[in-house]
Amino acid sequence: MRKNIGSALALYPMPVTVVGAMNGDEPTWTLVAHVGIIGHDRVTVSLASAHFINGRIKEAGRLSVNLASEDMLPRVAVAGAVSGAKRSKADLFAWEAAENGAPLVSEAPVSVACTVVDTYETPGFETFVCTIDGTYVDESDLTEVGKIDYARVKPVLFEFPTYSYLRTGDVIGPCADFAREARA
Repeated sequence: MRKNIGSALALYPMPVTVVGAMNGDEPTWTLVAHVGIIGHDRVTVSLASAHFINGRIKEAGRLSVNLASEDMLPRVAVAGAVSGAKRSKADLFAWEAAENGAPLVSEAPVSVACTVVDTYETPGFETFVCTIDGTYVDESDLTEVGKIDYARVKPVLFEFPTYSYLRTGDVIGPCADFAREARA
């Protein structure tokens, strides 16, 4: 029998991301697992209101969302544990500027440069609604038709209830195949 466990955040796992914004002439970074897709041209980034980076995002109106790889996890942890108000985090990752000026983590398998178009506030949180200005990926992680090959990228996932990182798994199969099987 299924049990109602209340209003629990249960839409996990989520990709582990490093969000970047410019802090003057250098980037600042933070760990974010609350990112979302709200349309084919919009994403959300939700941060606790007290984060230092929120002010930088509001000033610049730009941010980046960078998928984390396993190799990045020790530095990703620092990005999430240390406040940019207390010390610079610019040296955590090699970076490059996107065409819109947002800082991109050079080693991230996928980086998305965004412009903030709205901010949605809830108690204790600010959710930045963003357009996607550019998506940056190594050519070696693209399929023959130019799409991101997530089986090769292997984004790290975050599971909230236990605060654990997960590896992505194997491809089960194309979703259209399952639809054909269900109709047969």
